[in-house]
Parts: sequence; C-alpha cells; structure tokens
Amino acid sequence: MPARRHRERAARLRGDPGGDLDQAIGHLLIATLTPLAVEAALQVSAELEHRAAEADALRAAHVQRAQYHADLARRRYLAVDPANRLVAGTLEADWNTALRALNDAQETYDKARREHAAQLTDAQKARIAQLVTDLPAIWNDPATPARERKRITRLLLTDVTVSRTGDTITAHVRLAGGQTCTLTVPAPLPIGDQRRTPAEVTTAIDELLDQHTSGEIAGILNQRGMVSGTSEPFHRLIVDHIIRTYRLRSRRHRLRDTGMLTLAETAAAHGVHPHTIKAWRRAGIVGAQRYNDKGEYLYDPPDPDNPPDRPKIGRRPKHS
Repeated sequence: MPARRHRERAARLRGDPGGDLDQAIGHLLIATLTPLAVEAALQVSAELEHRAAEADALRAAHVQRAQYHADLARRRYLAVDPANRLVAGTLEADWNTALRALNDAQETYDKARREHAAQLTDAQKARIAQLVTDLPAIWNDPATPARERKRITRLLLTDVTVSRTGDTITAHVRLAGGQTCTLTVPAPLPIGDQRRTPAEVTTAIDELLDQHTSGEIAGILNQRGMVSGTSEPFHRLIVDHIIRTYRLRSRRHRLRDTGMLTLAETAAAHGVHPHTIKAWRRAGIVGAQRYNDKGEYLYDPPDPDNPPDRPKIGRRPKHS
C-alpha cells in the first residue's frame, strides 16, 4: 500500500493525464458503439454464424463418410474366412485405419462445435441493442461507479498505447473488434500550476486587506463565488496561506504604515496602563482597527494639538 500511495503521489506531481484521456476514450466508445454500428456488427455475426453452420455441415458429412468406411471395413473383416489369415490380417488393418480416421473426424467435429457453440439468440441480440442505446446515459451518469466504467472499457478495448511529446498526449486505441483510432489530448499542466491561486483572487485579497481581516476576506470571496486553486471555498487559513505565499503585505503592516500604534505604544503615549487603553477602545474614547481574527487591534495615535480630557478608567475605590 505505501508503494501504491507513492506511485499515485508521483503521478500527481508530474501531472497525470488520466482525467482528460479517460474522458476522450469515453467519448470515443460512445461515438463508436452506436446502434447503427451494432446492427452492422450483428449482421456480420449472423453471416459468420451462417458460414459456421455450413462448415459444421461439411464436417458432419465427413464424419458420416468416415463412419460408412469404418462400417464397411468391419463387415468385410467379419465376412472373411478365418482360415485365410493373410486376407484377414489385411482387412483387419483396413478396419483399424478406418476406425482411426473416424475417431479423428469425430474429434475435429466435436472441437469445432465447442468453439462455435456460443451463438447469439434473438433475445440476446435485442438486449445488446438496448444496452447500446443506454450506454451514453450509463456512462455519463454521475452515480455510475468508476469501476463499472472500467469494466465497460475492458470489454470494448483491447489495448491503449500512450505516448507524450512536448505538450501533447497521444493514445493509440485498439477496439475489441479490431478497429484502431488515435486520440490526441493536451498534456496537463504541472501540479503546481494546476493548484496555483488564480490571479484575480490574489488581486482581490490584496485590495481587501486594506479594510478587512483574513476571515472577513474569506467570507467576501465566497460571496463573490470565487474558489481557491484547489477548487475549495475560502476560509481564514487559506487566505493567510495565500498572503504568505505571494508575499502580500499583511493588514498589520498596512495599518502600521498609516501611523497606527500598538497597544503598548498607545498606552505609553497616553501615560496610562494598557488595560485602560482597551477599556477606552470599548468605550469609543480611542479609535482602533482590528488587524487579525484573534481580536488584536492597532490604535490611532493621540492628537498633540487636541489632547484628550479623558478620565482614567481603572478600578472603582473600595467602600468601607
């Protein structure tokens, strides 16, 4: 099992062409196995059955002739005078030869009948025609398991030879009836390119970071119907990963660039305890903006020309 997982992972990393090629082969099977083609195949089958019946009649006649010669040789041998040993020996040899010829003819006849015994009945032909009509619906039905499509493919295909040249995948397909076909599909992008975040998503995140946290951005992107490079809906961790991967400036850095202060810096600027700054923020005394989804804030710097006349918010005095 570990070796199988390793092979599957290696196939993904090099860009496995399976998806596009399987789809192309499915279209080929549906296009080839049409009711008209099956009707022609059944007509050919009927002609082959007719020829097989003629050959069977010839082999049966050969058996009958061999039986006649064996019976004739037996009667001659039994009719000879036993005293005439020379003639009796010759007739016995002729009888044995005729028996061997009869045995060979019978074996050939029986073998041929066994090989050509599987002939289609009218009911089987009607069922085949119905299955061909149903094949596109069965093949394209999302509820059809992949193993069933593989079984259908094994019945209809003899072999597929695949080669890759540059950006093209070429498949030489041989059907069970002997027909051949060549399919060409574009080679898949490397797995890194397949999973790359679309440029419009990266641009949107870069713009939204000026006003929103990663969690808020994920919700906005989902509302817009956008998806990640892995076709998943967005959440905070995916947005954070894109910010790091594409080296976008974080929301914290952007707010710091506008002059906003940390909690400690704001407390020092006002000469109060950091807990007081938090209380002031909740009370709307100081302005602040959340820069992540953990509830952490950056604060507006104090205005030196308009110092706030704000009482310190602390513990209430104890009453005796």
